[in-house]
Amino acid sequence: MLPKHPSTQLPSANRPPPAPNLNRLLAALPGEDYDRIAQTLELIPLELKKDVHKPGDRIQHVYFPGGGFFSMLTVLEDGGMVEVATVGREGMIGVSAVLDDSPAMALSMVQGETDICFRMTADAYRREMDRHGAFYELLTRFGQALVGFIMQSTACNAMHSVEQRLARWLLMAQDRMGKDEFPLTQEFVAMMLGASRPTVTVVAGTLQKAGLITYHRGRVTIVDREKLESASCECYRTATELLRAVTDPSAASEVPLKARRDRNAR
Repeated sequence: MLPKHPSTQLPSANRPPPAPNLNRLLAALPGEDYDRIAQTLELIPLELKKDVHKPGDRIQHVYFPGGGFFSMLTVLEDGGMVEVATVGREGMIGVSAVLDDSPAMALSMVQGETDICFRMTADAYRREMDRHGAFYELLTRFGQALVGFIMQSTACNAMHSVEQRLARWLLMAQDRMGKDEFPLTQEFVAMMLGASRPTVTVVAGTLQKAGLITYHRGRVTIVDREKLESASCECYRTATELLRAVTDPSAASEVPLKARRDRNAR
């Protein structure tokens, strides 16, 4: 059974606080729109490492996580993969399905499992987008924010150190999982950051020796959140605020303002 439309407002803290297991895009819809759309949603679990979209395949369903998160990965000709975005309960997977028969451009893999994800057929998604109502406006804003997120990730991968990028990713994973401990293999970290496994071993070891994290047998625990934020780059805050602004429009003006403050502080 799908939850009823929530009436609470999303808080404006930089780090998304614990929230009910409901996708924030769906939660932001007006009650009438939510009640109609809820009839098209199927509640399913998400299993770790499961692929829901593969590059070139026609998108059959779109996904609104109620917890956990997806990794969106660009797949290279030699089979190598690099993560370009993560999407949790603040967003959805399959936004490009608005175009009929549009193939998936990226591999979408479950990186944080959850018992609650809302799945909608691509046909139902297109019908709702064709209404050009609240759902269309919200998903259009999310699509724009996702492009900004990917652009920020591209700049981050080019300009910032592996240590900064790993710290950023761990912060985002913690936000989406809502807990301090979660599974993470060195193999995936290397793929995610476009780095070698030996490099990942060194960087993870550095964060662990500094008391920011512990890492043992494929599980990572965030020990000192504040220091991990200091070890990260500005991309964590910028990307988080881009996505938060989709359902909290008042946050949109904070992104350029804080960017200016950061530059002036240097």
